[in-house]
Amino acid sequence: MIDISQKEVWFVVGSQELYGEETLRKVAEHSQQIAKGLDASSHIPVKIVYKDVVKSPAQITNVCLEANSNKNCIGIVAWMHTFSPAKMWIGGLSILKKPLCHLHTQFNAEIPWASMDMDFMNLNQSAHGDREFGFIMSRMRKKRKVVVGHWEDERVQKKLGIWSRVVLGWDEFQNLKVARFGDNMREVAVTEGDKVEAQIRFGFSVNGFDSSDITKQIEKVTAADTDQLVAEYEASYTLAPALQKGGAQRESLVEAARIELGLRAFLVEGGFGAFTDTFENLGSLKQLPGIAVQRLMADGYGFGGEGDWKTAAMLRAMKVMNVGLENQGGTSFMEDYTYHFTPEKSYVLGSHMLEICSSIADAKPSCEVHPLGIGGKEDPVRLVFNVAAGNAINASLVDMGNRFRLIVNEVEAVAPMADLPKLPVARVLWDCKPNLDIAATAWILAGGAHHTVYSQVLTTEYMEDFADIAGIELLVIDEKTTIRDFKDKINANEAYYHMFQHGL
Repeated sequence: MIDISQKEVWFVVGSQELYGEETLRKVAEHSQQIAKGLDASSHIPVKIVYKDVVKSPAQITNVCLEANSNKNCIGIVAWMHTFSPAKMWIGGLSILKKPLCHLHTQFNAEIPWASMDMDFMNLNQSAHGDREFGFIMSRMRKKRKVVVGHWEDERVQKKLGIWSRVVLGWDEFQNLKVARFGDNMREVAVTEGDKVEAQIRFGFSVNGFDSSDITKQIEKVTAADTDQLVAEYEASYTLAPALQKGGAQRESLVEAARIELGLRAFLVEGGFGAFTDTFENLGSLKQLPGIAVQRLMADGYGFGGEGDWKTAAMLRAMKVMNVGLENQGGTSFMEDYTYHFTPEKSYVLGSHMLEICSSIADAKPSCEVHPLGIGGKEDPVRLVFNVAAGNAINASLVDMGNRFRLIVNEVEAVAPMADLPKLPVARVLWDCKPNLDIAATAWILAGGAHHTVYSQVLTTEYMEDFADIAGIELLVIDEKTTIRDFKDKINANEAYYHMFQHGL
């Protein structure tokens, strides 16, 4: 469902007419070689397209205008091969709407000690050319990513890959439609928010629909389609005895398949990339969608429970960032659910009523049906599994009233200390960094939600890049976090974002 095959990052190189035709020809040759090398890198998931060596204000403005209007262009990587007087860039940078990465590199890796002359020095002067470029962006308060190092280094290519994945997510935000079936869970605060401001800030739209819109699609589902999907369930998961052919709850599985087909049809037909539901607004749906939501998330859809549209949108963006890395782990809707407090160590058990994405399962999930004590509907079908140990992040996007805030906690998932035979939901146990005491205190001080996006692949660096592109606040809770410093940062940010967002 996620297609990035046509997405491009443009490689734009700065110089000036001062150096003469021969030097500028060399600049172009070197730039094309770098672009070709980056495009071939396995670490960069999108096309790197060499655009031009820009040498005048008009050329710079034109390439920025072209980038803005090109749907396939999702960002620009800029490099100053020579000295490019930065006043030339003011007009272009002023109108540029696409994310920008400043690559601080040079064509040659090493100094050619025996042969280097002033011609070589004048050709390879990015060491100060990029500083001039950096000044004008800082003077203009232009948010960007800076990557330093030789373009052939794996470390540099990995950083460019991270940034390009983030701009894929940002590009998704510009086109994303979020469908809400029902409203927020009644009286809940953190899942509310300003949908108009979100569309202004991020680009995505959020609109409400009734559960009847799903049931209309369910009514179109044929028996053959249902049988085919049930067969897929049987092949993909370990079915509980009651759900197998002839089992007492087989019809619940059939109904779950019908709900998935109807929900999927609605999302595809409407061009939605993310959605929410809530157990309080199920209408004529016979079950709260469980396995349907889990499988849709595994296919790349964003989801938020109880009407949580911010988490749904964020999950979709992070799913797009995650594309092509599925062999390294997945990304899922998550909720901090309960604690394991001991004198030795404290942990968080993350879960939800039903909806944890199977992309983070550590083994073949079990397909089961169990009672759900809220909602007043039939017992829903869900996938039950544990989650693999390893490093991960929890990310929460919240509306602070005058700005959006992105909160990230670095965590390490661990194996449960014992089996959980009576817990009928997917779950993951994690150790918060630096520890639960500080992490939970900081999270609560920051106003972080109980719903998050949990990712085994994406790191804090992705979230930092995303926050810079979006122009939103980022608070990180990691090994270095102390409560005193965290409070100071929150207080400082109140002033900074007031000034930044109001142009003071």
